[in-house]
Amino acid sequence: MAPQLHDRTLKALSLVLSYPTRELQHAMPEIGGVLASDSRLTAIARRALRPLVEELGGRDIYDLEEQFVLLFDRSRTLSLNLFEHVHGESRDRGGAMVSLIETYREHGYDPATSELPDHLPVLLEFLSMVPASEAQEILADAAHIFAALSERLVRRESAYAAVFDALVQLSGAKADRQAVAEMLKAEEVDPEDLEALDAVWEESEVTFGPDPNAGCPQVRDMLSRMDTPVTPAPHAAE
Repeated sequence: MAPQLHDRTLKALSLVLSYPTRELQHAMPEIGGVLASDSRLTAIARRALRPLVEELGGRDIYDLEEQFVLLFDRSRTLSLNLFEHVHGESRDRGGAMVSLIETYREHGYDPATSELPDHLPVLLEFLSMVPASEAQEILADAAHIFAALSERLVRRESAYAAVFDALVQLSGAKADRQAVAEMLKAEEVDPEDLEALDAVWEESEVTFGPDPNAGCPQVRDMLSRMDTPVTPAPHAAE
């Protein structure tokens, strides 16, 4: 049996972080209402989300699409694929991906998307359908990633930063500042500099399968290793 929705806020944040569509725009009043009514978030956090909700609901769709691509698709250090920040392009990422897929299947969750399983909107949709304690533990493991992404988005004066601040609050954890600082060491690249971007993305292909010389980790062990961010290569950039 397919899992049922337990946490409307995590589902709403999943949608807010999804690629903009006209359907999403039409749903923004309802999404905004969900976010504005969650007492787990501080009043400041709820107010901070409002400009993004209004922007996604009322701005020209083509402008929204372009903004999304420049931020999350062309900026490696803003990637919404979480294991990018943990494993980079190492073989470990493939094994972690397999474990995450198995966890989804064990809960009866079958994401209807072409995105990778560690794509944050996909993970948030999954977490919206599991017990609150389990969702909070996984969010806490990634709190430093959310904090680093928020800080990068603040530097870009992006309203999306409020989403990641909200996720830190929902995790109930304090982000490890040392881990955040390690993530922020990665050099930033202008997302419109295509030559520089090509150099950054010229990495080895991710292998989606466990290392034959290593056991496949349990998903909790795999997710707990989120508190050890990958050390960026000298040329790695946003």
